[in-house]
Amino acid sequence: MTARQGRRGFLRSACRHCVGWGGFAALGASAQQAAEPLLPARFARPGLDSDEGGLWAMMDREETRLRRSSFIIKDDALQAYLYQLVCKLGGEHCQDIRVHIARTPHFNASMAPNGMMQVWSGLLLRCENEAQLAAVLGHELGHYLERHTLERMRDIKSKAGLATFLAVFGVVGAVAGLGVLVTSYAFSREQEERADRIGMRLMQRAGFDGRQAAVVWDNLLGELKITGGEEAGKRSALFATHPPVADRRDGLLRLAGEAGGSLGAEDFERVTASHRLGWLQEEVRRGQFEESLVLFDRMLKRRPEDVQVLYARGEVFRLRDGTDDLQRAADDLVRATASDNTPAEAFRSLGLVHRRRNDMPAATAAFQRYLALAPEAGDAGLIKTYLPGQQP
Repeated sequence: MTARQGRRGFLRSACRHCVGWGGFAALGASAQQAAEPLLPARFARPGLDSDEGGLWAMMDREETRLRRSSFIIKDDALQAYLYQLVCKLGGEHCQDIRVHIARTPHFNASMAPNGMMQVWSGLLLRCENEAQLAAVLGHELGHYLERHTLERMRDIKSKAGLATFLAVFGVVGAVAGLGVLVTSYAFSREQEERADRIGMRLMQRAGFDGRQAAVVWDNLLGELKITGGEEAGKRSALFATHPPVADRRDGLLRLAGEAGGSLGAEDFERVTASHRLGWLQEEVRRGQFEESLVLFDRMLKRRPEDVQVLYARGEVFRLRDGTDDLQRAADDLVRATASDNTPAEAFRSLGLVHRRRNDMPAATAAFQRYLALAPEAGDAGLIKTYLPGQQP
């Protein structure tokens, strides 16, 4: 079977990004679809003398640059976990896919036509379980299996925008990359519908609860609404090419059908645990305090005594420094530091809050605790200057 024939068969079975992950879910799957194979044959590498081969070669060069980037998270266990998840979803296609985890505090995953997949840490932070992550990666695999990114690259090959498009897959530029994604991808609604439908079928075939796809959408939209209002789904650059919000959520739920399947929360939490504090700190440094508070409130609703999130939310309040924010910061940080496994940084933040409130005995106690837990901290010298009678 040729790649083209395989793709035609897949189009029939799939039935009719995206920045990060998004798109419109079409309604229901037919009995004919269920009877037909879900996946096309693996794609053969095109010859370098072909149009497609030249595009693959460009992406290969970008992938080499990406591997050398300081943004890439080097964690064999996390890498293996994500690859195994891709294999659950993509079957034999996983042999052609390389997963790169980028330290970037935004919600995004993407795939290049040569099999290069990026997963950003902001996405991993926002997922609550493996099923939600599978929904996102399944959608991206849908774009890959349908060759959507290749079609987009062909569309802009002769334009100056190709270099900008390639920057998405090269050394990740965090904030700058989001605008690039919007202008470069601009997948059509039909492509989004296909990717949503395929992604849903892939995650359900792998045994996951498909209704978690709608949860991911609702959670992300909740963050955007806090600054963009009820029309955030239409105004945000992240979803500029996508259909109405209500259609998006309702379509995913109809496509998922009845609840059922695995969530995979324990495995997901286990493999991401060692990175979670760092990802929370990067989210705080992103500086989008209102959106971060929605995220942290949602996390604390699930686990009210999560000391890492209490610390992160307290830090947001401290940095935002609005009306009553210092008191809110103190409340969160006191709760966080009451635990035996609290991050050392929580004591530093609490000390800074007390110092702002001119409560020097309380500030001194918090700073001393911080220095005892993290004596080699980069800011230890500065913190020592805040202690009475001590020199850095």
